[in-house]
Amino acid sequence: MKGKPSHPLLDSLRQDIEFYNDVIYEVAMDVLKENISQYPIFVAHQYQVDLGEVILDKDELEREWTINASILEELLEKGLVEEQREKDFREIYKDPKKYICIFLITERGGNFIWLPYKQFSKDLKKENSDGRFN
Repeated sequence: MKGKPSHPLLDSLRQDIEFYNDVIYEVAMDVLKENISQYPIFVAHQYQVDLGEVILDKDELEREWTINASILEELLEKGLVEEQREKDFREIYKDPKKYICIFLITERGGNFIWLPYKQFSKDLKKENSDGRFN
């Protein structure tokens, strides 16, 4: 992946997200259409977590990552996004119709990353040609 940092963990996540793309997109659109939240978040993990609902199980699908569907409001309720940081989070949150918001949980903790849905990735690469991990 030219211009992007390579890390085995992130590479395997990118591969699984590409594989899961259509299901994740459908769930995100349902969350938006049903006014559940304007901030769908997909939790990527390799161990059991108590956050959101499992929508794609790595063991059933023979992949590296399990994906749970969640929303910003749940992360606020559980203290994973601090109330005083909510406004900042909403400002940096990317368009959920074009980007997957992933809360990546590893043994080192959690981080938010955004990846474009594969149907938008070519167009978005032109917009984001600064080499950062989106």
